[in-house]
Parts: sequence; structure tokens; C-alpha cells
Amino acid sequence: MTATAPSAPPPSPRIALGRPVAALVGLLAVVAALGAGQLVAGVVSPVSAPFLAVGDAVIRLAPQPVVEFAKDAFGTADKPVLLSGMAVVLAGIAAVAGLVSRRRPEPGTAVITALGLAGCAAVIFAPAFTAVDLLAPVVALGVGVAVFRVLHRLAARALPDHRPAGPDPAGGGGMSRRGMLVGSSVAVGALSLGGAAGGLALGNRVRDSRRAAADLLGRAAVVERAPAVPPGADFADLGTPSMITSNADFYRIDTALRIPTGSAADWSLRIHGMTERELTLTYPELLARPLVERTITLACVSNPVGGDLISTATFTGVELRDVLLQAGVRPGAEQLLSTSSDGWTAGTPVQVVLEPDRGALLAVGMNGEPLPPEHGFPVRMVVPGLYGYVSATKWLTDIEVTTFDAAHAYWVDRGWAERAPIKTQSRIDRPRGFATVPTGRFTVAGIAWAQHTGIAAVQVRVDGGPWQQAELATEVNRDTWRMWKLDVDVAPGSHTVQSRAVDRSGATQVETRADPVPDGATGWPAVVFTAG
Repeated sequence: MTATAPSAPPPSPRIALGRPVAALVGLLAVVAALGAGQLVAGVVSPVSAPFLAVGDAVIRLAPQPVVEFAKDAFGTADKPVLLSGMAVVLAGIAAVAGLVSRRRPEPGTAVITALGLAGCAAVIFAPAFTAVDLLAPVVALGVGVAVFRVLHRLAARALPDHRPAGPDPAGGGGMSRRGMLVGSSVAVGALSLGGAAGGLALGNRVRDSRRAAADLLGRAAVVERAPAVPPGADFADLGTPSMITSNADFYRIDTALRIPTGSAADWSLRIHGMTERELTLTYPELLARPLVERTITLACVSNPVGGDLISTATFTGVELRDVLLQAGVRPGAEQLLSTSSDGWTAGTPVQVVLEPDRGALLAVGMNGEPLPPEHGFPVRMVVPGLYGYVSATKWLTDIEVTTFDAAHAYWVDRGWAERAPIKTQSRIDRPRGFATVPTGRFTVAGIAWAQHTGIAAVQVRVDGGPWQQAELATEVNRDTWRMWKLDVDVAPGSHTVQSRAVDRSGATQVETRADPVPDGATGWPAVVFTAG
């Protein structure tokens, strides 16, 4: 009888990770990657945080109808909504990366790598890119892959087929699932705290830079102060805004998901193109010029009829006209193509800025302090009488004197008008829509604006009756909004109040309703309310 060697037992199939554990491995790896990327970005290059870089790419590449839908649906909350949506999608992809890797880590590794490469691409193809910007997404990619592999290995060791049959005298047995989760969570938490630390360090640098700018601004020569706001300039006690909007309450509309954090010490402005000479100004050189103050109302072209994307502040800065005259604008020049530090562009009509009484500024201060970061620190443009998308570039770094045919600005490429003078408009602030007010004598109040032309009158009517002349608040200047009020008699029941403004040129606010695209909304505001 011939002895035969026993056949080897068939290999047992690899036991898969449980679905919750697999999904958690993917989530923790992506969180670690984002934390590492934020930490590095906060230290070396704030513009390179991969999560925000991808968000910026989404904004740049989104079709115009999608952009307009987001603005209409979410207003100033569009950026938080975008970031929240991105976080949900990213969490879903991270969970999928874990779930497809329940038996082996390679599929999830490929998913994490693809996410990392997307972050790298978003940074590389951003409008403003330098080689150092690539460091944060590369570190994020490496950390994401490494953490995913390590967590997957730890989770696999906790499975039954990896546990030793008896006690391991050397103490090298498999880690429990609970130990894996606790240890990995601590590690990822540490990386997340590192990301927060990077953000904190960045915030400290911005505060230090603004303190230094405040010191320079305090010692600069302001040759023309804005007149004090006269008594009776607003009807805030009736529900209108105060004449001056605080910096914290000033509306903010821009395409930046992350606020640029350039310092005043590193800032410079290049003025070039169709000029007799090229100029480059540093922050101290700008503040060495005569500074002026201007109280100006800014308005966003996206503001719907009756909307609140309008605010007023006293800006401090240098007359832009004087700078352009020094550079020497050549004949045929049509626009100033201004560029922000994050690559956004605006095209401002040259002839408007060169008007002797226009008062366009290279602004460095806002309501008595350096510009807040969200409103353009260190330097922004402010041109009275034009909608912000053609006149109010924040985080300004470059002005090219050119023509409208030679260069198209950001929003012009997306279907908005090249030239955008602010339209004569009014708004009803009291009563609010669908409010209930007492019957009898009631005061209707609101604001009107026609920057650089000025408001001459506001007319109000109730329930389609005759137009009545409202009382105007004291005018500050023609570049600011103007408050109005009118006492009306209202009987019990539902009513509709409308308003229309008349500017100093004699033009009356347009009745026909039109959307903001391409050059600003038109129409008479109407508010429905109940008396009773």
C-alpha cells in the first residue's frame, strides 16, 4: 500500500470587514487627508487648501444657469450651501472607498488617490498658482492613502481569522476592533486639530498684518475727511438701515470660498498696458500719497427688486484718477481690467474713472479701520455709481489698461454687461412683507438710491391709489442712499404699498420688472401687509 501525502486544505476565503467598519475607515482617511492639507496650507500657502480649491474650481466651471440658480435660491448663503454639499458628497465617496475595500485595500486606495489628484488639479489650474501651492494637496494625498492603508490593516487584524488561537506570550496578538477604532480616531483627531492649528496660525498672521496696516494708516496724511453724517440722515427708528453700515453688517458678494490672506507688507499693485509708463506701488508707497475719505453706497448687480445687497460705508483711500494720470492713459483705452489676488477680474470703463468728480478710490480703510479681510484687505477698488462686478475689485493686485475687445472680465464672460451704471431704485423697509400693522395712521419707510446722480424724490402709493410724495431724509451726498418715509391711513384688511424713486436727472424708477441679468434688476417694489 503506497502512502500518499495528505492534500493541502483549500485556502479559506478572506473574511471581509464589516460594512460600518469599512465605511469608517474610508471616512477617517479622508478626514485625515483634509486636516493635513489644511495644516500645510495654513503654514505655507493659504490658497492651496485642497477642499476649498476644489470648491473654487466648481464655482469657476459651473454653467451660468447653475450659478444664477444658486444665487437666487440661496442668496448670500450660497457658499456655505456649496461647501456643505461638497462635504456630503465627499463623505459619500469616502464611505464608498471603504465599502469597496472590505476584502483588500487596493480599490479604496485608488479612490483616495483619485480624490487627492483632483485636489492637486484644482490647485494647479487655479487662476493664481505657484509651485509651493502644490505642497498642501500632495501632503493631503499622501496622508489620505497612508491612513487608509494603516486603518484597513488594523481592521483586518481584528477579524477572527487573524486572531491567534491562544494567548500570545509576546503580547503581539491582533488588535481588537474597539482598540482599532479608538486608536485611529485619536490619530485622525490629532490631524484634524493640526488643520485647525494651521487655520489659527493663518488667522494670527492676518491679524498681525492688519495691526501693522492700522499703524501705517494712523500715521498717514488724510487730506480730505468725509463730512460728518448730519442729523436726520436716516429713519432707523422706523426700520430703515442706519446711514452707515457697520463693517460686520456690510453685505458680501464675491466668488471667493476662502478669503485671500495677503499681508500689507507683501502687497503691491502693478498698473500697466495702454499706459505711457508702468507703475508698481507697494502698500507704504500707496499710503504715502494724499488720502481722502468718501462716504459711498455700494450695490450688487444681483440685488433683486427690494433686495438687501446694498450697504454704505466711509472708505479711505487714494484717488484712482490721480494714479492713472501719473501712469498716462493712452488714447483708445476703454477699460481697467483689475485682478484680485485669487485671479478674479473686473472691467471698469476708463472714462468713468477719469471723470474729475467721480471719486474712484484705491481704498485701504473702511469706517475708520483697515479694510476687513472679507472686504478686500489690503487694498480694493471703489468706484461710485457702478455695480460692484465692474468696479469694486477686492484684494486688488493688478490693473491693466486695455480695451473691452482685448480682454473679458470674469462676469462678462458669463453673460453680464460690459458697462453697468447703477439704476435708480427704491426699497420698502416698513412694513415688512405680510406684516400686521395697526389700523389708522401708519408710517411707511424705506430707502432709495441713484449713486452719482442723487435722489430727488420718492413717491408712494397704497392699493394702486394716487402717488404721494414721501418725506426725504437729509442727504449725505449723491453717492449714498437716501431714506424716505410717508404717513398713510390704512383701513382693516389686506393692502399693497408700492414705491418709486426719481433721481436728480428727472428719470423715474423703471416700472417693468426685469431680472438682474445682464445689467441690474428693474421694477417697482411692492409689499403686501394687513391692517387690523
